[in-house]
Amino acid sequence: MGNRYQVYQFKVRRYPFINYCYLVVDVATKKCLLIDPAWEPATIERAIANLGVDLVYVLLTHSHKDHVDLAEWFAVGHQAEVCMLHEEICYYRFSCTNLKSLLDEERLWLGETEIRTLHTPGHTIGSACYLLEDCLFTGDTIFIEGCGTCDTDGGDASAMYDSIQRIKREVPPRARIYPGHSYGKEPGYPLSYLLQNNIYFQISNKEQLVKFRMRRNQDHLLHFK
Repeated sequence: MGNRYQVYQFKVRRYPFINYCYLVVDVATKKCLLIDPAWEPATIERAIANLGVDLVYVLLTHSHKDHVDLAEWFAVGHQAEVCMLHEEICYYRFSCTNLKSLLDEERLWLGETEIRTLHTPGHTIGSACYLLEDCLFTGDTIFIEGCGTCDTDGGDASAMYDSIQRIKREVPPRARIYPGHSYGKEPGYPLSYLLQNNIYFQISNKEQLVKFRMRRNQDHLLHFK
């Protein structure tokens, strides 16, 4: 990471889910944020205590249970502000203590670290990615190996195509990708790797991507690693 901030990742479990959540620390101020905290509060609390940091934000990429499980815990326990995209809050009627509604392109500041909010629908109607100087936190929008499912309430494979094209246009190839799940590849590969190896980044026709994403008889969708 750049000199301004450090990223710590946590692999947390509750059957059948294996999730990645992330702690970002602003080096200058020791303020920190959590992204999609779930399942193992003691693990995350221990890291916050050991690092001696002050939790000020919980950033949620979308409203599915495995990504918001501990939002209330940290909102109450640390008085952290819980942030989610406006469209996601309204469509799914998400509520939480200290909830802050974000807009597309809204900027947050964690000490000296800038966070840019990108609306990236497809997996859900209000999915968001969070872009820092040289990393992108993607939730279930994109993984190192693929992209999120588009067949649940608010999902839209056509919107997923548009979101992937936006990431290709607006995120620098050097940016490291930190998704909510892994199917075998560790988080932290640069976007340049996905451009060469992730099939959803290589499909340049919307109709083709929609057809491929929505194909029948897909196996192993919850076989996280």
